Amino acid sequence: MKALIVDDEPWARFEMERLLAPYSWLTIIGQAASASEAIGYLEREDLDAIFLDVQMQDGDGFSVLPSLPTPAPKIIFTTAYSNFAVRAFEVNALDYLLKPIVPDRLAKAMSRLMEPGKEPRAEENLQPDDHIFVQDGGACWFVPVRTIRLLEVNGDYTRVYFGQHAPLIHRTASALEHRLPANLFFRANRKHIVNLGFVESVTPWFSQTLKLTLKGGEEVEISRRATQALRKKLSL
Repeated sequence: MKALIVDDEPWARFEMERLLAPYSWLTIIGQAASASEAIGYLEREDLDAIFLDVQMQDGDGFSVLPSLPTPAPKIIFTTAYSNFAVRAFEVNALDYLLKPIVPDRLAKAMSRLMEPGKEPRAEENLQPDDHIFVQDGGACWFVPVRTIRLLEVNGDYTRVYFGQHAPLIHRTASALEHRLPANLFFRANRKHIVNLGFVESVTPWFSQTLKLTLKGGEEVEISRRATQALRKKLSL
């Protein structure tokens, strides 16, 4: 597969090429320092993928998209800013990598590039530094996994608590549970999954169970079975 790296910072281009070096099935045919230079490559090269910076001196990476041929190469956005994520997914980007890019996160993007039919982020295990796309009606967020403090079951929906927000998404907590980092998230009862990093206090509760108070103010009662599991998980 042939790929182009587009970034207006020389050090960022060379770092991207260094990170891609282990993928012998991918050939970097060049580096572009601007959107206009990237468009020039598109006019003379058949590309399979473009690692595209969002913000550049002569315009953003999105200005390259109208010049894409048919069939279009896969776009993997690379940027230090998360606020462009919603727009990136609206234009069907293969992935959205936040700088500084870590090898494990890049590996996920590369696995999807190598398997074109694979749905982005489908059933992949999430890491604390990964970001997930959350949409509730017309509102959208690009949320770091580690900042989610609580997931609350509501039928076939799950309410996701982070910051001052608590959107409702059409996914069951069971479907989400196996993807969350097991060292960070804990199933407290049938209704709640908590991020242990947000536990502010633990209080003895009825029938030798426990109650958690989270830093956001939410209180979660732990089932008897989960109480035993939590004691074992956190014991010295």
